Amino acid sequence: MDPHDWEHLMTERERPEPPGPDAAPDPDAAPGRVVLVTGGSRGIGLACARWFLAQGDRVVVTSRSGVVEETIGSGSDSPTSGSQSGSGSGSGSGSDSGAGRLLSLACDVTDPDQVEAAFATIEETWGPVEVLVANAGITRDTLVLRMTDEAWSEVIATNLTGVFRVTKRALGKMIRLRRGRVIMVSSVGAYIGSAGQANYAASKAGLIGMARSMAREVASRAITVNVIAPGLVETNMLAALGEKQMNEFGAQVPLGRLAQPEEIAEAVGFLASAGAGYITGAVLPVDGGLGMGF
Repeated sequence: MDPHDWEHLMTERERPEPPGPDAAPDPDAAPGRVVLVTGGSRGIGLACARWFLAQGDRVVVTSRSGVVEETIGSGSDSPTSGSQSGSGSGSGSGSDSGAGRLLSLACDVTDPDQVEAAFATIEETWGPVEVLVANAGITRDTLVLRMTDEAWSEVIATNLTGVFRVTKRALGKMIRLRRGRVIMVSSVGAYIGSAGQANYAASKAGLIGMARSMAREVASRAITVNVIAPGLVETNMLAALGEKQMNEFGAQVPLGRLAQPEEIAEAVGFLASAGAGYITGAVLPVDGGLGMGF
């Protein structure tokens, strides 16, 4: 499909005029953008939410529960989340507090109705999503001969199809805005593989091909689509394995340690910044050298 075919998907009323000499500054270069972080209740997603809040952006975090495991900011930046009643929606009503720049919603990315409800809430509250960090993901690890079809399908549905679903929904508005940033969170496992993670590695590798295809489709609208590939990151999930196991993992990394979630968030923030406006379809490894050469 020719990327310029996007023109035919828009009515004359929807098609924006090219920016003139007196056009307002590009919001990508200014604070206050609407940022959606899926899987934002903990780990890498939580660190990303904190990073964008620190820049003055308006941040929405989604998770299946809608509950953020730790305080995101200090005082006024702590979210209040709730559940929206009514059959079929499944999206947390959420509420921003304090300065009003943080919203927490329940959203299962495998459920189209919940995704639509979450976006509707965001757009009603603040307007269209301008930066999407597609971070929601799960694992169902086991050796391939023991892996059930269900374990395979659940991971693909969340990690790959779920990212497709939220990105497609976000891009519809970004195209009309003629700007936007999409950052998909993949993994070093996408290109080096990992025993017991055939489903996970396949889902994360799929993000790369999908992101590059989407990047070509929307580049004419000044929208960038990129991928972050973290290595071993010190999160609560990894910490549950114990200090000995964590030290063994760290020894595998050329830099000799695990990454902190904040280091991944810094890389995500860069790809969402004005300084990365000429980068699209790229895969940025943040893995301490674990995947170098691939």
